[in-house]
Parts: sequence; C-alpha cells; structure tokens
Amino acid sequence: MDINAFITRFDAGLKDIENGSPAVARQRYDQLCQTFAPPNPSGMTITDETWESVALRHFIPASAESGQVLYIHGGGFTLGSIDSHHGVAASLAEQLKRHVISVSYRLAPEAGYHNMLEDCLKVAEVIKPIAVVGDSAGGRIAIDLAPLLHRCVPLGLIYPPVGKLNQQTLGADAPLLSRHDVLSLIAYCPWIGNHFDTLPPETQIEVLSVEHDPLTAPLEKAIADWRNNGMPVGYRCAKNMVHAALHAHANLPEMQSAWQDFCQALNKRLTRNIGYW
Repeated sequence: MDINAFITRFDAGLKDIENGSPAVARQRYDQLCQTFAPPNPSGMTITDETWESVALRHFIPASAESGQVLYIHGGGFTLGSIDSHHGVAASLAEQLKRHVISVSYRLAPEAGYHNMLEDCLKVAEVIKPIAVVGDSAGGRIAIDLAPLLHRCVPLGLIYPPVGKLNQQTLGADAPLLSRHDVLSLIAYCPWIGNHFDTLPPETQIEVLSVEHDPLTAPLEKAIADWRNNGMPVGYRCAKNMVHAALHAHANLPEMQSAWQDFCQALNKRLTRNIGYW
C-alpha cells in the first residue's frame, strides 16, 4: 500500500461516519481502523476486562519484561476504543516487549474532558505504569495526565494537539485532517485553544509526528520549548505521512520506520529507568 491508497480508503471510511449517530459512527470508526490492523503478534496474550465501567485490553507479549505501559487511543475525543486502536496497541506491546494496557475512556459529547482524564487516571493509579503512550487526542490526555501521577514517567506522544491551537499556530490543511477539524476539537477540550502545556521539568518525552498534518507545526514549537526548559525530548517526523497513518504502519514503509524508531527510543528510556521504579 502507498500513502495515496491509504488516504483514499480512510477518507471514504470517514465520510461514511459523518451522518451516523454517535453509536453508529463509533462502530464504523472501529471497523474502519481494524481493516488496517496487522495480525496479532505470535505468542501474544490478549485479554479484556472492565474496571468500574472502564473497558481495558491487556496485551502481553511472550517473555514480557517487567513493568506495564498505559496506552491512550486517539479519535478526536468523540471516537475510538480498544477495538479501533487494537493493532497499534498490540504492535506497541510487541515492540517494547512489555505488558501494554489500552483503555476505552468515556467520549464526548456524552462526557466532558475531565471525565476522560478521570478514567485514565483511575487506571494509572492502579497499574502504576512505567510509561504513558497516547496518540492524537490520547496524546493530549497523556500530557495532562502526567502531572497527576505520583511519579514522573516517560511519555510517548504520537501527533498530539499541543500548545495554543488557532489559525496562526496551525500548519496547512492536510489529507484526513484540516485546520477546521483541529479547531473543532476545542468544543471538547476547551483550553487547547489558549493553553500552555505544563509538565514536570524532569519529564522524558519521545514524539512521533507526520509531515502532512496541521498539528505538526505547533507540536514542533512545543518540542523546542520543552527542550529549552531542559526536558530530554526525542523527535522524529514520518516523511510523506498523514494523520491516522499509524493504523496502517505495517503496510506503509515510512510510517513503519518512524514507528519502530519511536518505540526503540522509548524502550531505551524504560530500560535505563527501570532500576529506579
């Protein structure tokens, strides 16, 4: 598959979602994303459970190393689940060789952003993750979750909305995500329109972005600010790729290479830090 074929297929799926009720839209989004997921890694144990109405999915690779990683899916705060991002979470567990727990937090418009954050915090307080990884809207939640944890853990951020998002800070429209799409997120997470991200100064961060995404410009500005504040931040940008391309990373060489680099860099941080936890 090349990137244009991915864009055509994913865009057609998004158009099919537009006119459905929230329940129908979420079901169709889950199905759309699952069409790009690779087969489950050989030897991986995958189980589901529910904690106080929060659905979780556990991904445990064969010969898993110690420590659990919390994964927070994307979907613009209104879509997404442990099903839509199953392939991403399974790949993350395989790449890190660690137990990954994916969480289906409550979604807008039925729930507010504080409910989403509350669900993820509830899980984090129990599992005490050695890292938190989030993509897109999930990356935003991961950033806001970090100061609430009792210890500083590495963050893995995949094209998250960060900083002050407005017409002046956003990059150009791109396939699958326009500037209008981004600004519409403010209705569900109001402070991203005029917000400075605050993270503990010792936070270690690994970031993955894509070349064609209006979120990349403000993300790169945030990375520069984080580095100026002394935070160790690793960064890579997948050339020619677009927002949501991570779903098809197994079939998009540029995305696969950037994803592997991201996971390897995050794993190095975990290996160095594990003795301190």
